[in-house]
Amino acid sequence: MVNKVILIGNLGRDPEVRKLDNGSTVGRFSVATNESYMDKNNEWQTITEWHNIVVWRNLAERAERQLKKGSMVFVEGKLTTRKWQDQNGADKYTTEVVANTFRILERKDNNNSIGGPPLPGAQDENRVSTPSPVSNAPTQQPAAEEDDLPF
Repeated sequence: MVNKVILIGNLGRDPEVRKLDNGSTVGRFSVATNESYMDKNNEWQTITEWHNIVVWRNLAERAERQLKKGSMVFVEGKLTTRKWQDQNGADKYTTEVVANTFRILERKDNNNSIGGPPLPGAQDENRVSTPSPVSNAPTQQPAAEEDDLPF
């Protein structure tokens, strides 16, 4: 089974970091992702989705030092849901992404231009030791393999 979340978005606020009684450090911040589509009137619409991110220990301390509101960030982790009770004793549930890594995707250099490391892509998953030559010949797609996955 797999529980993996990958997000690329912008921080909605500076991380809130605190020390717990047991000495652990926990940080929380929100990341906004956008999805654009054309509606039935041929007008572009944008939907913003907010994701609550939790980071622990050294990652929380690094988030506090490096992340600021508006920063574009790559976050990878797992989806978790926790149960808690409000002041009236009613059960509530919160879904969060517990991050195991993050990377800032933009930075300002001395010339005030925006730059940064390239976005992660498919090539990061299966790195090859030598680049394949560029060709103008059409590539043939491999035949789809049948599997028993429900999607």
